[in-house]
Amino acid sequence: MNAAAEWHSLLRPDVELSRRHIEEFAALMRSRKLTFGDRVHCPFLRPFFLTEHDEARMRAAAETIAALGERVTAAALESPAVFHQLGLSEDEATLVRIDPGYNRASTASRLDAFLLPDSLRFAEYNAESPAGLAYTERLCELFDAMPIMERFRARRPVRFNRTIQPMLTALLESYREWGGRANPPTIAIVDWRNVPTWTEFELLRDAFTAAGVQTVVCDPRDVTFDDDALFCGGERIDILYRRVLMNDIIARPDECAALVAAYSAKAVCMANTFRCKLAHKKAFFAVLTDERNAHLFSASDRAAIAAHIPWTRVVADEKTTKDGTRTELLALAERNRENLVLKPNDEYGGTGVKLGWEATPGEWTTALNAALADPPGTWIVQERIPVRREVFPMFDGMGDVTMRDMLVDFAPYLFRGRMTGYLTRLSATGLANVTSGGGQVPAFVTD
Repeated sequence: MNAAAEWHSLLRPDVELSRRHIEEFAALMRSRKLTFGDRVHCPFLRPFFLTEHDEARMRAAAETIAALGERVTAAALESPAVFHQLGLSEDEATLVRIDPGYNRASTASRLDAFLLPDSLRFAEYNAESPAGLAYTERLCELFDAMPIMERFRARRPVRFNRTIQPMLTALLESYREWGGRANPPTIAIVDWRNVPTWTEFELLRDAFTAAGVQTVVCDPRDVTFDDDALFCGGERIDILYRRVLMNDIIARPDECAALVAAYSAKAVCMANTFRCKLAHKKAFFAVLTDERNAHLFSASDRAAIAAHIPWTRVVADEKTTKDGTRTELLALAERNRENLVLKPNDEYGGTGVKLGWEATPGEWTTALNAALADPPGTWIVQERIPVRREVFPMFDGMGDVTMRDMLVDFAPYLFRGRMTGYLTRLSATGLANVTSGGGQVPAFVTD
């Protein structure tokens, strides 16, 4: 019996599947700030299970791609040709070219993956301060303390990976690389006060402070810069853990002026740096899979790219190569509709994504033409990858449980390139993300 079936066999109708237990479970999540806006993170009654072998192959692949993200970032800063392939706007390029004072572009990042028994494919790379790491650890702790987990553990070994302390360690390492000397430094977690992930910032603040590192949470409008130091509520900030996105900083420059000025003056260590945007662009996968850039990678790198990265191209009226054949990109995209997805080069939460296999030929052609009409570098097309689906017990607002066939998006976190912990999202549709209504489950490693 596999781990999922074994867990299901331990669910008791009058206990774990009862309405009373579900109400208590939901209330416990709310009390622990495991919410995204008004929704609880996990409307499911079992974790996702992976094996030690799964974890080992995920680690090898994910750490390789994260390392390539740093390499492509460095190459883009040196080569206008590589820089141009990533499709940055002028405003983004201006921020990216500011020297952050240290080399590591992404202190924290996350790869979105589909892990199957015979394949491991990445859909995209979130190199810009990914969310969810505090929710992930607290959700693991919640499931780990359940009586059903105690019974499950009696049958087989099981463990989870922590994500909060590794995040703190990575922030401190980036601060030391930057040249910081405060011991301990003061951290500010910065994002807009009305974001639905504010509760996660509070979880991180409490955990970092308990570990001996003073941490505050503040809105970009609350920080001030006096030409020497950055302050939040009278507190001098040494490390700015940037959760506010570059898109928002560009859209609201006056409200983020102090943050940008302090970063430009090297008065604060910011993580992630603005340079993370280079690998964060979905066109990063186009750089990896385009034969023009083969010289940037070793033979082992190219093997990893071939095994784990889907063929990707920026939408443009030009020729390209796929499977050794040179052809017009748009004609290729029209012919291969059922095996392609169209994505904005820089969006999150599934915004704007169009799955070719769910579109009619006319709808797909219209979408391609609209993408071509947008400024260069706005859209990418990407090869369809095999996805994972599993059955999970899911409860609704009334406390009723049904067994649901769900898509499983398995996303490892990387802290300064080291993998630890996973954001695991479920969806009944072809897109899996919390923003668009998906749910989250903890991931446990077992035999």
